[in-house]
Amino acid sequence: MRIVLYIIWALFVAGAIFALVQTLRKTKRQEKLIASWPKVQATVTGNVGGWSGGAGGSSQSRRFYPTYQFADPNGTLYAGESEVSFRNQQVPGSLVEVAYNPANPNQSFQVASESKMILGCLVPFFALFSLVLFWVAGSFPLS
Repeated sequence: MRIVLYIIWALFVAGAIFALVQTLRKTKRQEKLIASWPKVQATVTGNVGGWSGGAGGSSQSRRFYPTYQFADPNGTLYAGESEVSFRNQQVPGSLVEVAYNPANPNQSFQVASESKMILGCLVPFFALFSLVLFWVAGSFPLS
């Protein structure tokens, strides 16, 4: 029975590591693109509502993704939707910093440093959580 618990633990750890590596790769790829792209101030035009959380029995929370509009140096308007979520709706008319692809201005990302902070918190959390689960699997009563 204990071997089954260790196998489940190993699968959890492998899945968590895979998810963190994929997220880190996506974030680095996006940051590399953004570093060379021009940055402009975009105007928030609205918000798209969504849900996050709800995993592991926790309650879901309402999240909002701002939509924005910006102009390139030629004055052509482009619209986009942020991948950065907020707990509260962003006020239409407020400004957000956006980096856009000069070859295809329809591709744009909101410039935000929260992703580094979140990843920096997730890694130690999953490491500690994995150690606790390993300890629980080892001390689980089998009788």
